[in-house]
Amino acid sequence: QVQLVESGGGSVQAGGSLRLSCAVTGVIARKTCLTWFRQAPGKEREGVARIHPATRSTYYVSSVEGRFTISQDKDTNTVYLQMNSLKPEDTAMYYCSAGVCGWSPRSVQYWGQGTQVTVSS
Repeated sequence: QVQLVESGGGSVQAGGSLRLSCAVTGVIARKTCLTWFRQAPGKEREGVARIHPATRSTYYVSSVEGRFTISQDKDTNTVYLQMNSLKPEDTAMYYCSAGVCGWSPRSVQYWGQGTQVTVSS
């Protein structure tokens, strides 16, 4: 059984930074990707950044590319999302996930509980 526990959310002014952490426990299959999703009120959940642990390949959606960085510490089994130059439109609940590589929430096998990020203008 895989468990994902996020931390690091909070409130920040536009232009600021936050780093989200996701502690991963359990055995991750080799083909599994670790993906950060977010969901703003009234909007669909969207994937924003993912990493393939076996290859260390990273992928970003255009709205966050150049501002967000996903990384993984294999010694501690922790996935990070460094978020810089935050904008009010980044305000959302952020979820760590594990599953088939892709941007669709339907590809996810395991979800964390989420951590709130609020960016004020």
